[in-house]
Amino acid sequence: MKLWKTILAAAVLALAGSQAFAARTDLVIGIPLEPPHLDPTAGAAAAIDEVLYANVFEGLTRIGPNGEVLPDLAESWAISDDGKVYTFKLHTGVKFHDGSDFDAGDVKFSLDRARADNSVNAQKALFASIDTVEVVDPTTVKVTLKNPQGSFLYNLGWGDAVIVAPESADTNKEKPIGTGPFKFQSWAKGSSITLVKSDTYWGAPVFLDKAEFRIVPDAAAAVPALLSGDIQAFPFFDPDSVAQVKDDPRFKVVIGSTEGETILAINNKKPPFDKLEVRQAIAFALDRKAIIDGASAGLGVPIGSHMSPASKAYVDLTGLYPHNVDKAKELLKQAGFENGIKATLKLPPPSYARLGGEIIASQLRDVGIDLEIIPVEWAQWLDQVFTKKDYDLTIVSHTEPNDIDIYSRKDYYFNYDNPAFDKIIAELNLTSDDAKRNTLLGEAQKILADDAVVGFLYELPKVGVWDAKLQGLWENAPIQANDLTKVKWAD
Repeated sequence: MKLWKTILAAAVLALAGSQAFAARTDLVIGIPLEPPHLDPTAGAAAAIDEVLYANVFEGLTRIGPNGEVLPDLAESWAISDDGKVYTFKLHTGVKFHDGSDFDAGDVKFSLDRARADNSVNAQKALFASIDTVEVVDPTTVKVTLKNPQGSFLYNLGWGDAVIVAPESADTNKEKPIGTGPFKFQSWAKGSSITLVKSDTYWGAPVFLDKAEFRIVPDAAAAVPALLSGDIQAFPFFDPDSVAQVKDDPRFKVVIGSTEGETILAINNKKPPFDKLEVRQAIAFALDRKAIIDGASAGLGVPIGSHMSPASKAYVDLTGLYPHNVDKAKELLKQAGFENGIKATLKLPPPSYARLGGEIIASQLRDVGIDLEIIPVEWAQWLDQVFTKKDYDLTIVSHTEPNDIDIYSRKDYYFNYDNPAFDKIIAELNLTSDDAKRNTLLGEAQKILADDAVVGFLYELPKVGVWDAKLQGLWENAPIQANDLTKVKWAD
C-alpha cells in the first residue's frame, strides 16, 4: 500500500512539474488605438490591420517581416511574358471561420468589390490596374491588368487586399470572418479585442491559443501594465517611456524601422497654402531635430521627402530646407504675408501628433504663422481631414508601405496636383526593373521636396517592448501589422 502511494505521489509531482514548465499559450498585447471597425477592406485606420492582418484575414500574397512578398492563399503564380496576366494557383482545403469553403470565386468577389465604382476600400487605387478577374476553376484565378504593374504582387499583400467571402463581407466590420490562423472571438468596445486559435486553419498551426489586444490609449498607463504583468507586449511603445523599462531584464526593448513617414500635411489648394512660397516658408521654419527630440524621444530618422530611409530607393533630401527662420520670413514676405498668417492645426490622438503639434506651432509662430491647435479623435480626423479635406494643417504618420503614389491621387486629402509627378508615377507603375524603379522613385522624391507639398519630418521609429521570454514578434514594421503567426513563449 505504501509503495502504491509513493508511486501515485511521484506521478502527481511529475505531472505538476510538466505543467509548470509548459510554455504559455496566451498573450495580452497593448495597442494605443482602438480600430473604428474590424474590416481591413473598408477603412484607412492602421489600427485595423494591427489587429487583423495575417491573424484573421489573409490575401493572395502577404508581406513578410523584412518587407518581402510571400505566397499566402495563392501557393504559386505565373506571369505572362507581357507582364499583364497573372495566373494564381490557390491552396486547397482552405475554409473561412464560419465553415464555408474558400475558392477562386471568393478571390474574384474580393478583387471586383475592391475596384468597383462604389468601393469603400481606402486603397482603391491599388486595384485600378486590374482589367478582368476570371475564375478558371475552383483553385485557379486569372487576373488581367490594363498595363504591366511592377508592384502588383506587393499591392496584393496589403491589408486592403485581403480575401473576404460574399456571405460575410457586409458584417466584417463587427464580426470579421477570414481564413487566417486566428478567429475573432469578441470585442469589448473601448477595452479589448480577443482572438482565438482556429482549429480548422489550413496552414501551419500557430503556437498561441488566445491573443487579447488590450486598448491602452494613455501612454502613461503602459509601463505599470507591463510591470504588473497585466500586459506582456507593446509592439508599438511610447518612445518617451522607454527609459523606465530599458534596464529591466524582464523585458526586451527592440527599436526597429517602419514605413511611417511622419509629416505636417498641408492642404495645397486652400489659400494661402496654395502658394509655393508659403509652403517653402513652412519647410524652412521646421527644426526637425527639435521635433524628433520632443515627439519621438530622439529616435525618429529625419526625412526630406516621402520615402523610408530603410528603402533602397531613398534619396536624402533633408538638406534642401535647413532650419532657417530668416529665410522663412523672407518667403512669407515675398508671398505677400509680411503681417503673418492665421491657420488651424488639427491633431489626431497619437503622441507624435499631439507633442509634435505643440513644437511645430511654436516654430511656425516664430516666423509669423499663428496656429490654432484643434485636437480631434481619429473618427473626426478621418471624416474632417482625410475625407472632407476640411483642414489647413495636420500631423500624421503614413504607415502604408511604398505609398509615394498617394500624391498622384486627385481626390487625396493633400489636394496636390503636378502633371510631372503624375507622369513619373504612371511610368513607375509600368516598370518592373528594380534599378529603373529606384531611379523613378528618386525623381518622384525630388519633385515632392521641391514643391514642399507637406512638411517632411521624420520616419516613425518602431519601439517595441515585451516580455523577455516572448519570441516571434516583428522587430521592424514594413507593413502596419502585429503578425502573431510565429509568436510563442520560450519553454
